[in-house]
Amino acid sequence: MASDISLSDVLYQELRSTVRGDTYRRGDPSFLEYSGMFNGDVKVSAMAVVCPLDALDVSQVILFCRKHSISASVKAGGYGTAGWAVGGDIIIDLCKITDIDIEPPAADGSFTSIRDMPLLGSKGKVKVGTPLLDRVAAVANTKRRREDDEELRYYDLASATVADFLYPGGSSAPFADRPPVTRRRLEFAAPALETPQMPTYSATSESSHVSNTTLSSSNSLGSSIPMVSNPLASNLPSMDGTTTVVVPPSPLPDTSSKPPPCLSSLDDPFSYLDDTSNSPAPPVASTSRLAQSMPNALFATPSFLESPTNILTYAMPIYSHAFVTFGAGKRQKEIDQFSAENPLEATSLAGGRGAVPYHIPSAAHPVGSAIMILGGFGFLGRLHGLSSDNLVEAEVVLADGQIVTVNHNEHPDLWWALRGAGPAFGVVTRYKARAYPVPVVFAGNLIYRFHRATAPSLIKHFRDCVKGAPRELYANVLLTAGPAGKDSLVVIQMCYVGPKVKGQEFLQAISSWDGEQCLLNEVDEKSFLHQQDSVAQVLRGKAGNKWYIRSALISSLPDDIVNKTVLQFADTPVGCTWLFELAGGALCDFEDNCIPKAQRQASFTVAALHQWDIKFQDPRCVHSAEEWIAETLAPVTLGGPLPSFLGRQEPPGRVIACYGENWARLCEVKKKYDPDNFFRNTFWPLNAEGEIIEPEEHEPLHIQF
Repeated sequence: MASDISLSDVLYQELRSTVRGDTYRRGDPSFLEYSGMFNGDVKVSAMAVVCPLDALDVSQVILFCRKHSISASVKAGGYGTAGWAVGGDIIIDLCKITDIDIEPPAADGSFTSIRDMPLLGSKGKVKVGTPLLDRVAAVANTKRRREDDEELRYYDLASATVADFLYPGGSSAPFADRPPVTRRRLEFAAPALETPQMPTYSATSESSHVSNTTLSSSNSLGSSIPMVSNPLASNLPSMDGTTTVVVPPSPLPDTSSKPPPCLSSLDDPFSYLDDTSNSPAPPVASTSRLAQSMPNALFATPSFLESPTNILTYAMPIYSHAFVTFGAGKRQKEIDQFSAENPLEATSLAGGRGAVPYHIPSAAHPVGSAIMILGGFGFLGRLHGLSSDNLVEAEVVLADGQIVTVNHNEHPDLWWALRGAGPAFGVVTRYKARAYPVPVVFAGNLIYRFHRATAPSLIKHFRDCVKGAPRELYANVLLTAGPAGKDSLVVIQMCYVGPKVKGQEFLQAISSWDGEQCLLNEVDEKSFLHQQDSVAQVLRGKAGNKWYIRSALISSLPDDIVNKTVLQFADTPVGCTWLFELAGGALCDFEDNCIPKAQRQASFTVAALHQWDIKFQDPRCVHSAEEWIAETLAPVTLGGPLPSFLGRQEPPGRVIACYGENWARLCEVKKKYDPDNFFRNTFWPLNAEGEIIEPEEHEPLHIQF
């Protein structure tokens, strides 16, 4: 934990002279920008922020800190709610290490090692390989990244229909979705099929199909999703002389009578702490050599790649996986954007040449790169495993400043520990991970009003529907606040990794529940890039709010737990979201890292995601999460949560429980690579002597008003 002392001019000049990246001392206008966290309830006491350009810069900062007995902390996105990233005297912000590249596997399945992939602009001789690509490579490394932030803050591409539902006031009512912080939840003693006070939406399919028929998927109350195909098509000549049929997208539904989605930075989910414009960024040209070689600039912009009716939907991937190498400053949305803009060659169903984007399994947006070494569960997790399961190599700066390449063969003990507990063992500056072909997903939301009388039935119905589901199906159910002045909501999110024809049966099963009218059903074929925005869009969170997260892994979801959960949630303050995610599948396939088998066998991951205004004090915002996770769910809890869900004020016992039977071995690896606990500003609950310490001894203080 940092101390409130200043960095002398002599030390500041020495620090600046040791690195090529920028350094900002407390008092510099840029200090606040680079030390800011997603959770507003974090007091930053650091003396300076350093933005290194590569692993060598990071090494120099570590050596400087060790020389002067100064603590350091590492920031890679700033989304961790505990605030460990800014807890040191010197903050190492990795935001400038942003190079990225994708490569197919070699004939023998191997990949180019990170050590043989020089950073863009690096000097000196290299062994093999080409410089890493980046779509902002032409911009000087010292330039601020606000240009990219504007695009990253925009999440309503996940679903325009959901945006219209959640932001009924449109852009003319910037506070429409922000209920008063003291408002109690609305609760009506209404019959199950009462006419809803909120509008009911029927989402028109945004996907076209080669067939000229019209399909309709209806729930039991008649809410339908028409699937109207477009008979117009054009022939696209490919490079090998064959012809590929490309079906243009259907016209968008007329929304002239509806207000546009709210684009104000005050409303935008997970907006950054600035007052810049929040309009979507203009299309960015693809850097893919394959894309640029296509005729008629087919892949010139991501807008075509994101259309569910393009050639990607009907292409067969050539490779079972690819490898993406990226700097630790890349946020997950930037990585997904790069993947969408740089597809790999595939074979179209028409026999010509196509392309398919490859994505890394990760949590939904927004997350930083540290998700790769803390678990990381998302839409691809049940099919391909956790983020850390798909890491194949990392460039790491150790506690003594040494720079090493870590993989299955090099430093195998550190490799085992890194994938699940990484921040406590070193600074990862570059990652290489497996990515998988995702031409299209059949995904979206089913939204119902929350009633304590009917919500248990809906959750149990969801539980029964997803029991025994194939690995291709991701699904969650969450309880969350509704639009201003309206009831809270029950939202079911599903994502079938594949086309509509294969995922439709699961939608039909889930939507067959008739205990309440479905207010919105917009499940349809989408690009994976847009689907990654869906959780952020529904949560409607805001950077700068107070955030409190608690999570657990549970073995089952019995009726009594469901009933108690609904009753407890009905009394929580507005701003609380409780989530059940279907787990299992490929999570059980991996046992070669520090996340233990017992946790991987969980049936569900659960999380309490609480946010409230920074100046509002309500103990229930904390106590309700603790009571639900630690007491109500205790009978079915398996150890601790996935490490990526560790939050503020975590009891040491819960942290240790994340690693279960692997904890003792993890401690041995820690003694070897960080014997004096240099990386103390992390989740690690022990001091240098191996003694348990309380959270306040290694995380920043709360902000006091």
